[in-house]
Amino acid sequence: MSAHTSTTEPHGLVPNLWFNGNAEEVVDFYVDLFPDSTKGTVMPYPETEADGLLDFQKPLAGQPLVIEFTLRGQPMVAVNGGPAANGAQSISLQVDCADQAQIDRYWAALSAVPDEEGCGSCRDRFGVRWEIVPANINELLRIPGAYLRMLPMKKLDIEGLRGE
Repeated sequence: MSAHTSTTEPHGLVPNLWFNGNAEEVVDFYVDLFPDSTKGTVMPYPETEADGLLDFQKPLAGQPLVIEFTLRGQPMVAVNGGPAANGAQSISLQVDCADQAQIDRYWAALSAVPDEEGCGSCRDRFGVRWEIVPANINELLRIPGAYLRMLPMKKLDIEGLRGE
């Protein structure tokens, strides 16, 4: 079930990222980092037990439950799901970068767990996994030896992938 509540034109796929009480901090960070990004509708948790709060939700009363936002024009939703929500552990979000400078910028902002880096993949301080790759990654990986050169890389190096 999607938490997407917008009355605007529906989209075919809207990723929902679940967090434990810090969804608004996450959204604010991402919207500031990525161009063409906006924070949209914020739906709060009910204020009272009479409105159906469960025990684990009581500390979240009045805080954001669902926050609609866009990242680089892609509609997304952040949900404060309570203690069972631990970020997006089984998916990753790919950022297609125009050049090495963009790769460096996003890597510096998003890489927070060095032990979980590799092949252009990193995890941010909120537990979300990101793939920070050149927009032409598929073309680059067709260069003989590029895949093997990529394996030891943490942050991708375009020149290194090319063998330069």
